[in-house]
Amino acid sequence: MTGALEALIAKARKVQMTDTQLREQRLSFVYGNTHIENERITRQMVAEADRKVADDEALGGRRGK
Repeated sequence: MTGALEALIAKARKVQMTDTQLREQRLSFVYGNTHIENERITRQMVAEADRKVADDEALGGRRGK
């Protein structure tokens, strides 16, 4: 590994992402992986599913029961 690459990796390890950044990264990952399997999946569908999961977690998993 080159010194420049090692320096970039060391710098990346110190990055603290915000909750918003983590959510956006998660949504991007989910969309990318699901869209490969099913081209009908949209970013909007992934975002809506994420909102529903967040709502369920906020209610302590009691939603729909």
